[in-house]
Amino acid sequence: MKKYLLSIIILSLSYFSATAHVEHYQKYDFLDYDLFRNDKKIGQHKYIFDRNNEKLEVKSIVNFKITKLGVDLYKYNAVSSEVYKNNQFHSFTSKTKQNKKDKYVNIKVKGNNSDLIIDGSSYKGNTSNKFIVGTWWNHEIIEAKAQISAISGRIINQNVKFIGKEIIKINGKEYKALHFNFSSSDKNLPEKKKLNTDIWYEENTYLWLKASFNKQGRWEYRLKNFK
Repeated sequence: MKKYLLSIIILSLSYFSATAHVEHYQKYDFLDYDLFRNDKKIGQHKYIFDRNNEKLEVKSIVNFKITKLGVDLYKYNAVSSEVYKNNQFHSFTSKTKQNKKDKYVNIKVKGNNSDLIIDGSSYKGNTSNKFIVGTWWNHEIIEAKAQISAISGRIINQNVKFIGKEIIKINGKEYKALHFNFSSSDKNLPEKKKLNTDIWYEENTYLWLKASFNKQGRWEYRLKNFK
């Protein structure tokens, strides 16, 4: 039984690897998600796909707030731009405000050797072009040894586990989904910095359907609309 499950995992990951690139998302104009905390809607996250010949720019806008008795306890706003040229990563920029704290990331490709240069509020330096920005919409992230924080530029070494195929229901619609868990490979990280996120992608289209994690409550991204 263990060998059978291992075979499923290897085949699934190999299939993603063989077909993984941003061309899969060329038909989308936008992806729209609702954000929930403890099953209460607190905000939204939208991706807008802007194409110009060989250039693809994926714009992201995130807004949410946590309130109690009419008082805003936590407010979060972020905007970002992720650029690809000829289906290859070119640059990423983001600005985030968490309550009164500002964070940022600027990432670009370094010359001809294609390493990445990161200038972020948590990390500055060069890193491998095999790492991917953790914006989740692009399913190539399951193949990366590490993801780069879209908020601060921090490099998060990761383990990816294929949980299995599932039927999930979002807003009354059923999807055939592939369920993955992302966790930090560095077990010495403080608990608040550890990655432990479940992600679901649609089996045939690789559309990002849902994400969930626990951090001072149960958080979920759920697909609301797409075109």
